Amino acid sequence: MTTTLITGANKGLGFETARRLIAAGHTVYAGARDAERGRRAADELGARFVQLDVTDEASVQAAAKTVEAEGGLDVLVNNAGIEVRGEDNSVAGAADVTAEEMRTVFDTNVLGIVRVTHAFLPLLRRSAAPVVVNLSSGLGSVGYVSDPGHPAHRYPGMAYAASKATVNMITAHYAKAFPAMRINAVAPAFTKTDLNGHTGMQSVEEGAEIIVRMAQVSPDGPTGGYFDTQGTLPW
Repeated sequence: MTTTLITGANKGLGFETARRLIAAGHTVYAGARDAERGRRAADELGARFVQLDVTDEASVQAAAKTVEAEGGLDVLVNNAGIEVRGEDNSVAGAADVTAEEMRTVFDTNVLGIVRVTHAFLPLLRRSAAPVVVNLSSGLGSVGYVSDPGHPAHRYPGMAYAASKATVNMITAHYAKAFPAMRINAVAPAFTKTDLNGHTGMQSVEEGAEIIVRMAQVSPDGPTGGYFDTQGTLPW
């Protein structure tokens, strides 16, 4: 039996990924910052709930102890993420973004992945087939953002894009450090979720496809890569 932890699993892509992996036979821990919402989602999914705020070290450590006590972990999906938007659903570009906004976004999107991965590494290293999936974005591709002909070039927000580019880098380093694990970054594409005010162009069912696929990658599958449903993305 494969045991999987998904952060931010109470809604959106995390919830849909949990649903699909449970259907595929995984035992899923649905991690969520809000205990009430997390338990409600876990009950609906048939998952195990674990309270987990990726910005809180004590919360992350407590979650790791809970999962360890209940048997261990095979797959970690670092899904939790934020994007700061204004009341008009706008994002701050390079001229307006502040250091504090960057700090807020990086604390969840980057440091959150590091906190969770670091805490669960001992459990993953005991697994016969450990897998880590880090949620990136096409907006984290420097190649895409710097290409005037690509849609990512038109996205003005700096904090979110920079955080996802950093996710790509830490993914590459984790994969290099732990060659026995399959550790990859995935880009679900522009999906309708709370993160973007449901302005995305595709459903969560479509967005979760690459997450679910890479969460089930075989021990001889790719590692240290950056993927969407069509294949490898340019860094």
